[in-house]
Amino acid sequence: MISKWQWLWAQLSRTLWVRASLYVVFSIGAALLAVLVERMLPGPLPIDIGADAVERILDILASSMLAVTTFSLSVMVAAYSAATSEVTPRATRLLMQDTTTQNVLGTFIGSFLYSLVGLIALSTQVYGESGRVIMFGMTMLVVALIVITMLRWIEHLSHFGRVGDTTSRVEEVAARALNDRINNPCLGARALQEDSIPADARPLYPEHSKYVQHLDVAALAECAEERDLELYVVVLPGGFVHPAAPLLWLRGEQDEDCDQELRDCFTLGELRSFDQDPRFGFSVLSEIASRALSPAVNDPGTAIDILGRGVRMLSAWTDYEQPGQADEVRYPRVWLMPLKLDDLFDDLFGPIARDGAARIDVQLRLHKAMQALTALAPVFAGPAQRLGREALALAEHAMVLELDKERVRKLAASA
Repeated sequence: MISKWQWLWAQLSRTLWVRASLYVVFSIGAALLAVLVERMLPGPLPIDIGADAVERILDILASSMLAVTTFSLSVMVAAYSAATSEVTPRATRLLMQDTTTQNVLGTFIGSFLYSLVGLIALSTQVYGESGRVIMFGMTMLVVALIVITMLRWIEHLSHFGRVGDTTSRVEEVAARALNDRINNPCLGARALQEDSIPADARPLYPEHSKYVQHLDVAALAECAEERDLELYVVVLPGGFVHPAAPLLWLRGEQDEDCDQELRDCFTLGELRSFDQDPRFGFSVLSEIASRALSPAVNDPGTAIDILGRGVRMLSAWTDYEQPGQADEVRYPRVWLMPLKLDDLFDDLFGPIARDGAARIDVQLRLHKAMQALTALAPVFAGPAQRLGREALALAEHAMVLELDKERVRKLAASA
């Protein structure tokens, strides 16, 4: 589990401008490195490169990299627009955090500035004879890097922003968040039951109406140890909070500084985050399936694919049957509500059962998914049977052919 500042740094490192800025700094440093290396040489190099030869290469790089960067930016924006309209706007953030795209753009922008700085240095005669040789060698390395980057970019564009690629990205982050929660039940705190908050506990309210993007349980525990508090957290990452609903309940002496210190452990934002919130990833997958089942798209294959992905992700839940065991508790002064399996079922399978109620292919695949989960572990039996009954009721209402209804009834009964 990462702290608040580690999480903020992770969010910052995923932004395009940070990675591009690093490439810019490295490129400018590389262009000026020849001056430093030339001064450290004991004597002139045996090879002589004319200024015109290096200048022509740098001029070609400067003009071409500017055009390539502009083209790549237009392709990136087009991919974001396609994902927004064809998949879901919530998944666009994952495309914006794509490291391959950021590295490609950073390489192109950095190469442009490298060429520009090199041309300025050549025109002002900063480089001597040895400096031009070093600059020529470094330029050859930059050209090789550009060629490799372009080949990688061409291959990446063949699937970047497509429905399957975006769905895989959402599945990856959702599965990672779910596995982190399985490995850290209740994020290291004690399991909180809904009726176990002491009667003498006092509430702590947030100052704004936003989503909980990150919860630093370690910082909460440290504050509780220092001030001899017991903290009962009633919101999970991904929950929407407002000043009329408490973030947590606490027992012990408190003051305004303590309250603000506790509030700072909750990172709030206008949008939900995938990192600590597996339910958000499941909800985004269900949004993709719902859009695919809409009459405008009419793509039941995508919904069926997401049902399979849901079975694959939830299969890891077999290790999470008893959250909050004694050997898992690292912060004994903090209580946190555990993640509920029924909520994950409702987030992922509920919308698909509703929007695909009239389609026999989706209904059959949904009930087979419930059968597969039930066969994997007994912990899935209750949620799967409940959702199967709800899906059957929706199908009975939406389907037209009695033959299709009978097929769904038989499959639901066999579950």
